[in-house]
Amino acid sequence: MPKTVDRNFFFQAVAQELGDIDTINRQQVLDVCDKYDISYPAWFMNDADRRVSRGVYSLFNSKQVKMKKVEVAKQEVEPVDNDVKAAMVLSVVPLSVENSMAHSLVPDRVNGYVPFGNFKDVQSIIKSGRFYPMYITGLSGNGKTMMVEQVCAAEKRECIRVNITIETDEDDLIGGFRLQDGKTVWQNGPVVHAMERGAILLLDEVDLGSNKLMCLQPVLEGKPIFLKKINKLITPVKGFNIIATANTKGKGSEDGRFIGTNVMNEAFLERFSVTMEQEYPEEKVEVKILHNLLDSLTSRSAEDTDFVAKLIKWADVIRKSFAEGAVTEIISTRRLVHICEAYVIFDRKREKCINLCLNRFDIDTKNAFLDLYKKLDETVNPVPAPEVAPAKDEIPF
Repeated sequence: MPKTVDRNFFFQAVAQELGDIDTINRQQVLDVCDKYDISYPAWFMNDADRRVSRGVYSLFNSKQVKMKKVEVAKQEVEPVDNDVKAAMVLSVVPLSVENSMAHSLVPDRVNGYVPFGNFKDVQSIIKSGRFYPMYITGLSGNGKTMMVEQVCAAEKRECIRVNITIETDEDDLIGGFRLQDGKTVWQNGPVVHAMERGAILLLDEVDLGSNKLMCLQPVLEGKPIFLKKINKLITPVKGFNIIATANTKGKGSEDGRFIGTNVMNEAFLERFSVTMEQEYPEEKVEVKILHNLLDSLTSRSAEDTDFVAKLIKWADVIRKSFAEGAVTEIISTRRLVHICEAYVIFDRKREKCINLCLNRFDIDTKNAFLDLYKKLDETVNPVPAPEVAPAKDEIPF
């Protein structure tokens, strides 16, 4: 025979079994009571303030809803009985993730950032407030992700960035049950948070994902999504939008440069309204980027300006050679930024900072790039060849 328990235990049992829900039907009540050996909660089922429709009941009566709003607003409330407190705890669970965010979801503005490429087009779409998914593709290190973040910073729009990998699945994106304080509770994923906040959802490196991303199909159509595990419908707030960045167009990487990228489902790609191709910035823009960077790190001298000019010319020659198929590696804008940062750290030693930032390439590519730079910069001395011990038969006796 079921035992009689207090009302607080009933609410805790509902949270443990069903997670974060606002309403519960008659069968769910009976199932919870049966599993946790709870007597029939007539006090709950007969409360007129809780009845939503036939056989459906709210976990909050009118008084509790009012108190819930006050609690969320962090205002003082008068003491309430245990069952009201328990209901309020249930209401706060889905907000716990958001409340734990230590800083604003609006990205910080980068001092000296220079807009280029598709910046204005992305800004126009975000300013419109329309749901218009974008797919931005381009070679690594050309500022795709930073561009999106800086548009959001300029427009004071919240941006939730999710880095996609082959392991990313529905649980990572939409949400799932988590263990919290010894209880199993539902926590919304970044997609649901972005939908409910009207934020920009940035799917970074989306071409690394698998077919598990297909769970986003209704989201990419701007439609509500039904959380089947908790029987809840999430409707996107105005302003919500999705932007994906990738090194490929979702067809994989034939040359092997972007290993791990996948051939993506055509139906998934087709749901992006536009595809934008991001190129490396023009010479004058890249010069300004590096000048602004050096100005922010040190007091830029004429020598520094000369170094930047030589770096830009060097990178331009390599990029043209890459486009023609003469070389298989490229110097990105990000790589130039890293060189300038090393230049400041290592007391403006040009050869040292270039060497450090070329070490990621194989020895032949590194030497070819370094030799090219030496032809453009007379201030850099050739790197002495390492001494090689003579062969045994060449050692004089």
